Amino acid sequence: MEFIIAPLRYEFFLRGLLAAILIGSLCGVIGVFIVLRGMSYIGHGLSHAVFGGAVVSYLMNLNFYIGAGFWGFISALLIKRITKTKKIGADAAIGIITTASFALGVALISRVRRFTRNLEAALFGNILGVTAEDLYVIAAVLTISFIAIFLLYKELLFTTFDKETAEVFGVDTDRVDTFFSLILAAAIIASMQVIGVTLIAAALVIPAITARLLTDSFHKMIILSLLFGMLTAIAGMYASYYLNAASGATIVLVATFLFSIVIGVTEISKTRKKKLV
Repeated sequence: MEFIIAPLRYEFFLRGLLAAILIGSLCGVIGVFIVLRGMSYIGHGLSHAVFGGAVVSYLMNLNFYIGAGFWGFISALLIKRITKTKKIGADAAIGIITTASFALGVALISRVRRFTRNLEAALFGNILGVTAEDLYVIAAVLTISFIAIFLLYKELLFTTFDKETAEVFGVDTDRVDTFFSLILAAAIIASMQVIGVTLIAAALVIPAITARLLTDSFHKMIILSLLFGMLTAIAGMYASYYLNAASGATIVLVATFLFSIVIGVTEISKTRKKKLV
């Protein structure tokens, strides 16, 4: 019990643990839609786009969430707009917008050295430096996202699995896609302070893929992904504390370890079934 209780005596660990659990839950649920839509690259791309906004907001002395939020939403809408032309693929649109934004951030850092001390936190997260404001923002994004997904659940489900049929039945798929892009951008912005630019995509995708290996049911997949997101966040935080390693990295490594176990078990199970047949 001392192993579990000891880190909880520190306020910074408690705040970090709560932030990790909230982010794990948020990324776990949103990740299901990303994986089933084949949008894994967009999570990685948008996180890089938000980095540019974070640097600009810092240099302009703006609140991080205002500057990065505005930048992230504009990036998501631009990607959506470019993709609608049908002459440019989604991967190309993501590549153009996000790499240009990330390059802008890097260029500004090279010109103005004031952001250098915060560069590591922006890239890899600083979960042990989470403030009360960060927790409020994360909780607000999680609450709004879950309520929005609940209210538009049928439209999201229909659009995710069969977009063309959804349009035939009168679902405004453009509106649904735009809504989801904005929710994803908000989740990335809320997660950036905790996980960091380089690790957000993994936090979004790994729990959902792990859940997908265990079930074909959409509802079960959401529940499992949410649970995996929470559990890996908790285990990763404790691993970070005792190994004295970066929290964002240990959370992703724990999630990867869980994925490896699940895929190993499922492959063994398939092999045994084939032998029995």
